[in-house]
Amino acid sequence: MHIHILGVCGTFMGGIAALAKAAGHRVTGSDRNVYPPMSTQLEALGIGVAEGFGPEQLDPAPDIVLVGNVMTRGQPVVEALLDRGIPYASGPEWLSREVLKDRWVLAVAGTHGKTTTTSLLAWILDHAGLEPGFLIGGVPENFGASARLGRPPFFVIEADEYDTAFFDKRAKFVHYHPRTAVLNNLEFDHADIYPDVASIERQFHHLVRTVPGAGRIVWNAADARLRETLAMGCWTALEGFARAGAEGAKWTAGPGAGDFSRFEVLEAGRSRGVVEWSLIGAHNVDNALAALAAAHHAGVPIARAIEALATFRGIARRMQLRGEVQGIRVYDDFAHHPTAIETTVDGLRRRVGAQRIIAVLEPRSNTMRMGVHRTALAPSLAGADEAWLYVPPDLGWDAAEVVRALGARGRMAAEIDALASDLAKSLRPGDNVLIMSNGGFGGLHGKLIAALRQRFARAEASHAQQAAGDERSANR
Repeated sequence: MHIHILGVCGTFMGGIAALAKAAGHRVTGSDRNVYPPMSTQLEALGIGVAEGFGPEQLDPAPDIVLVGNVMTRGQPVVEALLDRGIPYASGPEWLSREVLKDRWVLAVAGTHGKTTTTSLLAWILDHAGLEPGFLIGGVPENFGASARLGRPPFFVIEADEYDTAFFDKRAKFVHYHPRTAVLNNLEFDHADIYPDVASIERQFHHLVRTVPGAGRIVWNAADARLRETLAMGCWTALEGFARAGAEGAKWTAGPGAGDFSRFEVLEAGRSRGVVEWSLIGAHNVDNALAALAAAHHAGVPIARAIEALATFRGIARRMQLRGEVQGIRVYDDFAHHPTAIETTVDGLRRRVGAQRIIAVLEPRSNTMRMGVHRTALAPSLAGADEAWLYVPPDLGWDAAEVVRALGARGRMAAEIDALASDLAKSLRPGDNVLIMSNGGFGGLHGKLIAALRQRFARAEASHAQQAAGDERSANR
């Protein structure tokens, strides 16, 4: 069967493409603004990607078109799809029908931490020899791919609350029918489709309604909004987690390292072992507790799960070290919500101590571009020594107010090449540059690393030239 995917370079639809290809289908797709890691993953799979959304990509007509939620009415390919009567479905609908229907689905939902928790859970199951299938909104280093079919019965999926498609405005996760559901946290986000946090709580309640009574809901017992959501109605056994403890939390964390690279796992107050791993930050302790509890429901012994965490190698674009030049480290992170920004900066601060942190943020998400979180941005960046805000020409609000709130630490840039150049000139050995965006940020990471290399190469050449001159003078 020929499956054509519209919006194929999104992390979710790219994962759908990988699963369809693994299932033996011929897969093609199209998108705009293609960038790694999904573009490179699709290329490695031999999936052809057309640029743009012209109607010609439907010639000859595929057997079915899977429509990503980036697509809207009025786009030429969408109008051609409808006019010609070509069969179509959303990605979640196809996934539910073709992949998940006979699986034990473990779904990870929440405003923050979905990608990390899903990756941890998939790795724990894999380490236990269960070879789960998975679909993750990122690329875990342990797997080198965002999706795989795996071996039944287990399938781990990142359960997104964003809407499904232009013809299905329900949250994606209502299609998945998990037996094990993880609820990490709940905050206001996706302001382009949800008017308030109550409407998001309602979608999470709809997810809760799909979990069978014989299943399990693993939830963050310290999150008041999740507690409100569950109070709307719950018919499934609950198992709570909370790093510092909370009413209803079975899984908690004991003493450990200041940067949370080591912590004790407690089950109902009883020690079950110590995690020592490469991740940092308090938020990742919560993610680990959630993954441990969900894996335990699937039958993985806690000792085996803790063992797996020690070998977890992280995820592309989650505090990923992209390069180091003369002791200046450049990190890439997906953070794009004030809560995630604050916890990411805090985690890095705990790791680097008094070394300088230079935070660089692209307000790229729809919610950010609408300015919904603008008053929370400066406080979320307070842990950085310097904060740069990239301001694209079509940003819908005045970023200067954030820069003013940051005082002497605030900076603003309207052009990415100039931003890379200005950063490269001002950085010094021992600095940590934390670049945060939910997109490719115009290749800023690579441009900055290249500019740093060029700067220090020139300096070394100048020093060598000066030394040679001194030597010639001495020999006269």
